[in-house]
Amino acid sequence: MNNIYSLFIKAFSGGALAGISLSEGNYIFMLLGISLLWPASKNPWGGFCWGAMAILWSHKWLLSLHPISWVGISSNLSLPITIFIWLFCGAFGGGLVFIWSALSGCLAPGRLQFSKLENKFIYAVLLSTIWGLTEELLSRGPLFWMGVGPSLLPQDRYLAGLARWIGSGGLASIHLLVGWWMWQISIAFQARKKFKKFIFLGFAYFSLAHLIGFILLLDSPTDSSEKVAMWQTNIPIRKKFSQQEINALPSKVNRALTDAIEMNASFLIAPEGTLPLDRSKIRDFPINFLSGGFRKINGSLRSSLLVFNPGEGSFSDVLDKFRLVPLGEWIPALPNFLRNGLSAVGGVESGNPSRLLDWEGPSFAGVICYELSNGKAIAKAVNQGAKWILVIANLDPYPISLQRQFLSMSQLRSIETSKNLISVSNTGPTSLIKNNGRIDTLLKPNKELVQLVDLELNGKKTLYTYASDLPMITATFISLIVVLRLRKYD
Repeated sequence: MNNIYSLFIKAFSGGALAGISLSEGNYIFMLLGISLLWPASKNPWGGFCWGAMAILWSHKWLLSLHPISWVGISSNLSLPITIFIWLFCGAFGGGLVFIWSALSGCLAPGRLQFSKLENKFIYAVLLSTIWGLTEELLSRGPLFWMGVGPSLLPQDRYLAGLARWIGSGGLASIHLLVGWWMWQISIAFQARKKFKKFIFLGFAYFSLAHLIGFILLLDSPTDSSEKVAMWQTNIPIRKKFSQQEINALPSKVNRALTDAIEMNASFLIAPEGTLPLDRSKIRDFPINFLSGGFRKINGSLRSSLLVFNPGEGSFSDVLDKFRLVPLGEWIPALPNFLRNGLSAVGGVESGNPSRLLDWEGPSFAGVICYELSNGKAIAKAVNQGAKWILVIANLDPYPISLQRQFLSMSQLRSIETSKNLISVSNTGPTSLIKNNGRIDTLLKPNKELVQLVDLELNGKKTLYTYASDLPMITATFISLIVVLRLRKYD
């Protein structure tokens, strides 16, 4: 009974530490949390508690959806719906770790083989790479997946440099292995076994990984550069559709464009959803203008990144949002009170999955809001010729904790592809991130600002953009063969 209590204490404590890490950006907490995951996962329900706690803590910003009465939801239903979404995400995360824990029990070698440290390590590699590949797959699904991989940033950019070879899923696997190493040290210490050599080897490999990541980040070429103006509009989503904001928008757009011209910017970038469907009062832009907005095609509404050339009233190029927010933009058949979803523009349809946009300026990989979590799609666009990454978002009404998570993920996408990344959001984060993951410019949140930055361009490809998950799949396959052989001959 005491063992069960201890296991669940570790599960809840470890999950809380991991959630705090993702929410507050404390990398050490993530490693401590994972070191408690390994013993907790001996019982699948312990794994469930760890995963649920991690998601509930790290995604508590979902509660900021309340109140949602401003989009037509009854005030009596607003809080229950918000809490249900939050709890559903927690249960989903817990279910995933439950499955991983159950799988770890099925794959575990017998007592004889498992007593050898090298066999334990191969087993840990298998489970860690399975976790990492699962994160990669989840990042391509409909939910915003903030996995273990991005938690390295912004604190440990050098170790994150390995993402140029193995991507975010590979970093997640490294996290799992470091947590396993910390767990094994505690076991050796409690058993009074010699563990100094084990500690030394762990630190040696950890240091080598940092050195390799540091060297990879040194290779950050620049072919050319552009002066770009970023416009953080600071128009809260709950006020955006008020008559006052609608009337004020044309003058705000003109003022931002004027500021960009005075700065000698090549083009101006505005956040997701800035321009309304009816742009009759906003036209004839004096410089190139890249803005989030809406358009209709064959009767369906699209949330898009629109490109306007100087002197033209209509957009010349467009990139439609492909990955839609469940319930927020895309909804299944629901009762009438939810027919518009949980946003003011519910019922948006998905566009083309390609994230590459060729226009008269430098081609880029364009993503809208939490399409940012899909590193594979961005890497594919880079392989097709993108020379930089553009992210436009609308993260209001969520708190600063989500902005930190979004910024960490932006850094990781930059490192994976060796590309400069510009992120422009209505309330933040609005930033320029260099191709080595360093944050060059970060605007103060919740302020209307226009900022000029030097965008560096390059056509470099990384191993991750070429090979994607192949290194991870290979490691999983080899370790699985070894573990199965251990089970056979135990």
